Amino acid sequence: MKPPAVSDVARDLVVNETFGPTFQGEGPSTGRYAHFIRLFGCHLSCAWCDTPQTHDPARYDLAAEQQVLSIDDILSWLASTPAELLVITGGEPLLQPRALERLLCTIRERALAADIEIETSGTIPPTDLLTSAVTRFNVSPKLAHSGLRRHQRVRPAVLRHFAGTGKAIWKFVVQETGDLDEVQELVGTYDLKPVWIMPEGTDSATVLARMRLLAEPVLARRWHLSTRLHTLLWENDRGH
Repeated sequence: MKPPAVSDVARDLVVNETFGPTFQGEGPSTGRYAHFIRLFGCHLSCAWCDTPQTHDPARYDLAAEQQVLSIDDILSWLASTPAELLVITGGEPLLQPRALERLLCTIRERALAADIEIETSGTIPPTDLLTSAVTRFNVSPKLAHSGLRRHQRVRPAVLRHFAGTGKAIWKFVVQETGDLDEVQELVGTYDLKPVWIMPEGTDSATVLARMRLLAEPVLARRWHLSTRLHTLLWENDRGH
């Protein structure tokens, strides 16, 4: 899919939804009070994608799923509900780098969020301005079970770039214990650390079952295990 068309590259973002307060449900900030901006558009199409409304015309009316918000609109929303943690997610947020740069730099100038995380697939390198503005990149390289070809989901130069920022954590979506060998290959080849393993699933029963399946093998590799807290609390409801 082509990157979304932005009416003014410097001033507008194409957004799927904004929501919060809620909790960050994944990775090292799990459980933290947070606000989310979910950007529209993705150049990948994982078989198990949990946000298909950001890019999949077969299942969603994409015209109804996107809104062009000015940076001023987003800043006003944040000012009315101050964010301890702001999470920029998608879709793929790094498809809209210039407007995102301006947004995050202004958020920092006005102290509208203590911490900022960007969730990304690790296939598009961040700009220097974005790297300086964020607290953390939650980078989630896709595994073979995503249904994507390796050259689509593994971009060596981009992975090395993220690793070199010193601001990346690596969060792998896993379905079964055999997937951990694939994670190990990527981790060893590109020196990715720290590693978080997260079960794939959009309902609490699946998430819990896979966490129990993965717990001991993940411990044995001395990696971290992430839940999907929002799924355990609210199943697959949007806006959480």
